[in-house]
Amino acid sequence: MDQKKLDIKGMTCTACAGTIERSLGKLEGVSEVAVNFATEQMHIQYDENTLNLTQIMDTVEKVGYEAIDPSASGETNTAHRKAPGDAAKEHADAMFKRLILSLFFTIPLFYLAMGPMVGLSVPSSLSGQQNLLFMAMTQFLLTLPVMMIGSQFYKTGFKTLFKGAPNMDTLIAVGTGAAFVYGIFVIYRLIYGFAYAMPSIVHHYGHDLYFESVAVIITLITLGKYLEARAKKRTSAAIQELMALTPDEAVIIVDGHEITVPLEQVKVGDTLIVRPGSKIPVDGEVLSGTGAVDESMLTGESLPVDKATGDQVIGGTLNQTGLFKVSATKVGEDTTLSNIIRMVEDAQSTKAPIAKLADQISAYFVPAVLGISAIAFIVWSLIGYDFEFAFRVAVSILVISCPCALGLATPTAIMVGTGKGAKQGTLIKSGEALERMHQVTTVVFDKTGTLTNGEVIVTDIDCKQDKQDFLRLAGSLEQGSEHPLSKAVTRYAMDQGLSLSEPKTFDNILGHGVTGQIESIIVHIGNHKMMKRYGIDTADHDDIIHRFAEEGKTAVMVAYDNQVQGVIALADTVKKDASEAIAQLNAMNIETIMLTGDHQVTAKAIGKQIGVNRIYADVLPDEKADIVSQLQEDGSVVMMVGDGINDAVALVTADIGLAIGTGTDVAIESADVVLMKERLMDVIAALQLSKATIRNIKQNLFWAFIYNVIGIPVAAGLLYPSTGLLLNPMIAAAAMSFSSVSVVTNALRLKGFKPRYLKTTINNIDPTLIESEHKEIIMKKELIVEGMSCMHCVGRVEKTLKELDNVTSVTVDLESKKAVVVSSTDIADDTFKTSIADQGYEVTDITVL
Repeated sequence: MDQKKLDIKGMTCTACAGTIERSLGKLEGVSEVAVNFATEQMHIQYDENTLNLTQIMDTVEKVGYEAIDPSASGETNTAHRKAPGDAAKEHADAMFKRLILSLFFTIPLFYLAMGPMVGLSVPSSLSGQQNLLFMAMTQFLLTLPVMMIGSQFYKTGFKTLFKGAPNMDTLIAVGTGAAFVYGIFVIYRLIYGFAYAMPSIVHHYGHDLYFESVAVIITLITLGKYLEARAKKRTSAAIQELMALTPDEAVIIVDGHEITVPLEQVKVGDTLIVRPGSKIPVDGEVLSGTGAVDESMLTGESLPVDKATGDQVIGGTLNQTGLFKVSATKVGEDTTLSNIIRMVEDAQSTKAPIAKLADQISAYFVPAVLGISAIAFIVWSLIGYDFEFAFRVAVSILVISCPCALGLATPTAIMVGTGKGAKQGTLIKSGEALERMHQVTTVVFDKTGTLTNGEVIVTDIDCKQDKQDFLRLAGSLEQGSEHPLSKAVTRYAMDQGLSLSEPKTFDNILGHGVTGQIESIIVHIGNHKMMKRYGIDTADHDDIIHRFAEEGKTAVMVAYDNQVQGVIALADTVKKDASEAIAQLNAMNIETIMLTGDHQVTAKAIGKQIGVNRIYADVLPDEKADIVSQLQEDGSVVMMVGDGINDAVALVTADIGLAIGTGTDVAIESADVVLMKERLMDVIAALQLSKATIRNIKQNLFWAFIYNVIGIPVAAGLLYPSTGLLLNPMIAAAAMSFSSVSVVTNALRLKGFKPRYLKTTINNIDPTLIESEHKEIIMKKELIVEGMSCMHCVGRVEKTLKELDNVTSVTVDLESKKAVVVSSTDIADDTFKTSIADQGYEVTDITVL
């Protein structure tokens, strides 16, 4: 299957988009097609063995529109090609010119037609019954230029009508065209009346001209189109601002000389010079120098980020201070900025499921309106009303019924919502993801790198003597090890400004710890096994080690002079906003779950600290997706939040996958939403943005529906018999234009979106309450059971184990003599042994899985 994104020209309303979709959907080989009127783009997925791009473009042309392949025109660099805001601006400017020219002819025409009715004077050569023919011809000549200026309405409207796919322009073309033809008919009747001296005919038709209605309707529709184009230009502001970040040129070093070249000529591996106040052209790595880089436009981080040798920089960010050299690592379409722009464009070009309702209605709406207009004309004529009355009703129905507001309701809100998210550092990849987020009932977090910082650090030091000397010896010895715990100890000692010594001897004892000589002192660092190996008593430190373990920390003992001198605690620390984010989700009645491969004791400690509702511990990477699937089967709408390769499957499995932007490329590609920052509070912002956008869409759809539901019956004259109320075609045109503009304006309110955080009580968490809520900690143990000889024995062992408190599942195998027990708490080994012994069997070994 091949996928393609094409620009579509010539669309004037969402009915146009629906026509294109239906026409392409009939082609063999097309599996998916979505046309977005607001962005004027089409996404199509098709079998390249059955269909080619030329056939697709020809099909679009046959139904009256033009498809353009951006890649064929050399626009390969997303961040450097013409911004969609520029195209929107050109369209708005063109509509403004059309509006001014239309007004130039419409204002005098309207004055001539309506002025005498309100007592305004007109030139004597055009006043009075004797000059009615001159008046009619003058109005005719003023109307023609307006129709020529608005000729696109007629070209598209009649073309789509003849092709059996009428759209908004069809309503305008048929309504105003009929009024214009009727005006010409009146001119001929006036000529006949004057020629044959029949004043009754002249009097009857003298005030039946509809030329002013034609011109005013076209002008009002043009005004609506202009205001709509201006609003669409504003919805493209997010992408336009992102594209504007990339400089046109870059300074590279060639043979020791600085050369300024166009951005397109920069290649991977080139060395660039970035001066203070200039934008970084491409993604790269700092080779030398330092600087403070403003990354706020891409990440939302308000403070500048210090950069030094070895740090990564993002193309499009601003170097505020310092000068440095950068080696280009990603250019063109591969840069972070290009990927962000592509994600936002894709999101704005895709449809949310809620849009399908509007599409389905729009597809049948225009033909239905044409039918209603014809029926209204016939009915009013049959019940005795004159031609003029029936004709005015029919035209009013055609003009007021434009489904434009209905079709704009969803795409404009999605465009503004995803654009707002991008500016805040939240990249939403599709309209479907944006909509689905507001339904989330459960948020599942990976622990390491998501809820925690993913880096082990020293958290506590408990020692008998001078802390500086204790830490200096420990840090010096740990220099010889590559273990993460050893690196953390050495890094912490160096951060304290201590001068470390090179070990004279060093030995790494796998699974125990390290030992060696620092200056004249023999130092041992490790666990109980390490201390026991060298005959060192640990009894005085067992309580502190146990306390650290309960807090989810790894404790290592440091011994010299044949005794334990102190304990160092290390842990992967929780992110500073993790507790607040969890509290906010709980306040929103969204269940929070943590997945981790850690032992249940460590998982429990982290869970207490941040306040999650449930914990799944000892989870293998391939089990994460299974847990997500189980939650979905239980009726939850699940958002998975992760950052690593082992989260990718779970991210895809979940209803919404959300990746931390600092995570791996695999996780980011697998996710529906990407956070450019590590702020977990942005999860809350993303959920609230989704809710705000869907609320906005529903408001738009409501007003669009209500407008048509009320407008059509009034235009049809249903209130006329009882109230005398009849809608004038010019008023109908103004109302139609206003409805479209109001929908777009309502969508633009999302530009002011700010997340609202609820009051929480994260500082007063009751540990006993939290512990009782952690019902889903998974503990797996494998028991070797001796004495089983038949399936009856298997049944007794299985029944006995299942009767133990908090056991969720038991699997017993006779041949291997193994029983695997899954429980929601850590059941003591003695409990297993005693209960099995009571049945006449013996547990010889227990292993934690």
